[in-house]
Amino acid sequence: MTETDEIENKNFISNEEFDSKYALRVMLILAGLVLIVMYIEGMLTPSLPAIESQFKISTAQASLLLSTYLVGGVALTPVIGKLGDLYGKKKMLIIVLVIYCVSVGVTGFSPTYNFMIAARTIQGIGLTIMPLGMSLVREEFPREIVPRAQALISAMFGVGFAVSLPLGSLISNDFGWRMTYHTAIPFLLFLAIATFFMVKESRFRRPEVKIDFIGAILLAVSLASVVFALSEGPSWGWYSPSTMVLATLGLTLLVPLLLYERRYSMAGGEAILHFKLLSMRNVMVANIILSISGMGMFLAMQALTYRFELHAPSGFGLSILGTGLSLVPFALGVFFLAIVTGKLVSRTGVKPLAILGATLSAMAFLAIAFSTSYDEILLFEFFTGGGISLMNASLINLIVLTVNPKDMGLATAMNGTFRNVGSSIGAPIAGSIMSTITAIYVVGVVGKVTIYASLPTPAAYFTVFMISAAAFAVAAVLSLSAHEVLGKRKWIRVANDVKKPNPVSIPE
Repeated sequence: MTETDEIENKNFISNEEFDSKYALRVMLILAGLVLIVMYIEGMLTPSLPAIESQFKISTAQASLLLSTYLVGGVALTPVIGKLGDLYGKKKMLIIVLVIYCVSVGVTGFSPTYNFMIAARTIQGIGLTIMPLGMSLVREEFPREIVPRAQALISAMFGVGFAVSLPLGSLISNDFGWRMTYHTAIPFLLFLAIATFFMVKESRFRRPEVKIDFIGAILLAVSLASVVFALSEGPSWGWYSPSTMVLATLGLTLLVPLLLYERRYSMAGGEAILHFKLLSMRNVMVANIILSISGMGMFLAMQALTYRFELHAPSGFGLSILGTGLSLVPFALGVFFLAIVTGKLVSRTGVKPLAILGATLSAMAFLAIAFSTSYDEILLFEFFTGGGISLMNASLINLIVLTVNPKDMGLATAMNGTFRNVGSSIGAPIAGSIMSTITAIYVVGVVGKVTIYASLPTPAAYFTVFMISAAAFAVAAVLSLSAHEVLGKRKWIRVANDVKKPNPVSIPE
């Protein structure tokens, strides 16, 4: 084995060292963690209108409950990942699980809206569970098996989302949204204990690694400023000094952030926005697409929730349970197409499935924008989820099979950052549109008193779904610029290169 091979394989074990029983145990625990985290986050969505009503807040302010979680995760993920490299990934995973358990428990007892926002921000540490877990998986599987293990864990996102919507909405509908948080605590504690006793500490440490604190702080403050401006804009006024100052601060901070990250990464540091990796076309394309599509998905999910649950004629007037069940087709689309993608990607290649998935989601969101029937929306919902699943699974493979194995952890962490940045912006944009484009509707009559409410108009929903459709259409176009890394064309090119007298090596 050459020195280069040794460097590339330093974060992987050999086939001789592979302990299949222990690796399976780690996979099951990690799959359980992904399921419970997705349950906790997914079950909140159908309850947003109820939380809005209880705390007497606007739709835009309710969207902040989704965004602050993501903002917290964006800031903490690169820091926690590097601490795992320094002090051990199992140790950091246990610490993260304890903090996450406490924050989830506290959130369920939130007495005020501001308290819940603070608790949800801390709860964003849950986003670091997946990168830490995948790092442990990479250390317990030979390199050639890692993509399959990653695909299995990724499929758990679809399963978790599918379980969270009906189960979470059932609990919330019968016992209130707070109970959904309380019921998750025993499962979290069980998995934390299982991790402590059944998972071994990581084999590999990197005591020389430096943490990009400055980049994390700049990114978090920039993102939080924009998110708060979007969420509070309808209440404060779009041209109010507070809104303008926050928005300007957030956008202005992007300049020093990009300059610092470029200098830091070019100097050999592991920056949050690693420009050496971003200079690779596939990495740049995949991250931009995942950021845009993350925004489009959260836009649409926010709007769908309110359309199902709000009183007619603004919405369909469903209960929390009815709303949760109405979102299940989306989750089923994610789950079933994830299985199909795993079987097709090696035959068709990454690009065709990425383009197909983005196009399918764009067309389905376009159809939802023009839909007035409840049954039509359920049908098209399935295809939006399926398209997103096709695209996401393809783009993850595009990154993993493009970068050098020694950079896989850095690349996947940066991928998560881009995805979460887009997602954190999507919810407040949807909330702002639905809080701005409203009309006064009659929502009931009590005795001789007519009850009125300001609710989103059909034009608000149409606008949101059209933006989502446009986001995925852009994603489909951008996918065309990626280089293929799998499939028939790739292997034909490799075979032809081998036949040449002076073959040109194909980068992995």
